[in-house]
Amino acid sequence: MHPQLARSFCIIATAICSLSTSPAWSAELDPQPIKPELQRLIGQMYPGMRSIYEDLHAHPELGFQETRTAAKLAAEMRKLGFEVTEGIGKTGLVAIYRNGAGPIVMVRTELDALPMEEKTGLPYASKAKTQYNGKESFVAHSCGHDMHMTSWLGTAQALLGLKNQWKGTLMFVAQPSEETVTGAKAMLADGLFKKFGKPDYAFALHTGSMPYGMVGYVAGPATSNSDSLDITFHGRGSHGSMPDKGIDPVLMASRFVVDVQGVISREKDPMEFGVVTVGAFNSGSAGNIIPDQARLLGTIRSYKSEVRTKMHEGIERTAKAEAAMSGAPAPEVKLVKGSDAVVNDAALVGRTVKLFKAALGDRNVIPISPITASEDFSDFINQGVPSMFYTLGVYDPKKVAEASQPGGKPLPFNHSPFFAPEPEPTFKTGVETMTLAVMNVMQ
Repeated sequence: MHPQLARSFCIIATAICSLSTSPAWSAELDPQPIKPELQRLIGQMYPGMRSIYEDLHAHPELGFQETRTAAKLAAEMRKLGFEVTEGIGKTGLVAIYRNGAGPIVMVRTELDALPMEEKTGLPYASKAKTQYNGKESFVAHSCGHDMHMTSWLGTAQALLGLKNQWKGTLMFVAQPSEETVTGAKAMLADGLFKKFGKPDYAFALHTGSMPYGMVGYVAGPATSNSDSLDITFHGRGSHGSMPDKGIDPVLMASRFVVDVQGVISREKDPMEFGVVTVGAFNSGSAGNIIPDQARLLGTIRSYKSEVRTKMHEGIERTAKAEAAMSGAPAPEVKLVKGSDAVVNDAALVGRTVKLFKAALGDRNVIPISPITASEDFSDFINQGVPSMFYTLGVYDPKKVAEASQPGGKPLPFNHSPFFAPEPEPTFKTGVETMTLAVMNVMQ
């Protein structure tokens, strides 16, 4: 054989072997024959699920404290026939349902709420309080996790109602402490995938300020990398009227807050996303005393790893330069890596979006920009699990349209004390889309 032909044959053979060892897609699901039965099941279950939703909403719990919430979900999943294991990652739970040979498909929800007061005025609004950072705090599901949990339960029930139309293993994961972006790591460290198997695919949804009946998707990065900064500038204390006798850490810290933005505007590629926000500035005890230190706390967000690295390097360099200009000791700079960006699998997104459009109509399934907030669903993805994280609309379309007009009243976003999804249409779209997405990879 001619050397060039032999080389070409080897390349083709290698490619064929590579293709043969890759996970094979199942047949694509046609949603139309399924929709009538699926919608009947959803309508039938909704009254009971509405009661669960209101109960979850009225009794929120903070991260790693979600004992009541987890117990309620565990009881509901056991009623359906799932094998439930509690206490994974402290307060997380895993529910398994086996239905013949096929892929393992993971559906994730979050359990935790936020340390804030709800101001929606709903009849089932949270009045719960707990201790947070040593102080009493209100607690509220102002991020929509209560709707995520209810949709998760509804999806499990719908899938069992249609179990003659799919094969494989359902892995329903209820994760603690998403708001601190530590719950997914805790579950993985507790052997989640070692004990229950590594999923072939994973799905999660999140409520957003879109019209109900609609879903939004991103192929690629969907959320941001999230890191924290903790910088302490050391000075020399003095009387406020004698600044020459001291070294002013407030001045150093103030310059840093301004100058670090030069890393964003002059060092980072202007086409790439990156944010540094200093949210806490702590120093001093009286107006006539120059303190001996100033501490800054902040957050760093990005999509790409190279931007993340550049920002970290720039932050540390800027902090050291501010101290050097004042003749002060080097500052303590702690840059702590948090969660990674959620990066959706492009092939899985393409396949699922095609299905969603067939079920909901093209105009109700829209591409959206990545959000700048963060999510630790990425920790599951980073274990090598092809995944899709999508957005679920929650508001009356008329109100969304009015809000988009000049001078329109903005709708409350997640983490607002006024955030209040429309329960019925949000739940029904959440269950319909998630059930179809799971069935689509279990044919």
